[in-house]
Amino acid sequence: MKKYFIHKSSFIDANVTIGDQTKVWHFCNILKNSKIGQNCSFGQNCVIGPNVLIGNNVKVQNNVSIFEGVECEDDVFLGPSMVFTNVVNPRATINRRNDFKKTFVKKGSTIGANATILCGITIGEYSMIGSGAVITKDTKPYGLYYGVPAKHMGWVSKSGNKLKFDDKGYAHDISEDMMYRLLDDKIILV
Repeated sequence: MKKYFIHKSSFIDANVTIGDQTKVWHFCNILKNSKIGQNCSFGQNCVIGPNVLIGNNVKVQNNVSIFEGVECEDDVFLGPSMVFTNVVNPRATINRRNDFKKTFVKKGSTIGANATILCGITIGEYSMIGSGAVITKDTKPYGLYYGVPAKHMGWVSKSGNKLKFDDKGYAHDISEDMMYRLLDDKIILV
């Protein structure tokens, strides 16, 4: 018995693994050899794969395509209509399937609506990418990025709140009761 939900308008190719409690809503297509973890949600009109790896608790909003070469770890949020690329120099008349670049979206990251992620990039753990941002370089763990092209604009906690550091480099997120330290342009949990 299947322990996940697939809307009747969606298509699932052969050799796809889908974890328990995952929901795939209207007009989605999950292509061959993709692996999707537990408790994920895919809004309408999503395309996944082929050969894509999605962790647990990943939330993919409407109109997102996760192409071959993209890997999402656990607890990732992908906002509506955000875009991944997988080739640096695409041409309609040239097959560049052997040139796909790997893109990694690390645990707990959020990518806002209509953001664009160039291929070959790593989105650091718990990064927050603002809506409409264009990411052209790796992002730092807990980094806040927005703009075109996106720039590092601050730091966020695990729960996504902007961190404000005191003169000793400490910040406290009351909502999660966690303390963070900024040291050498890196976040350390204390």
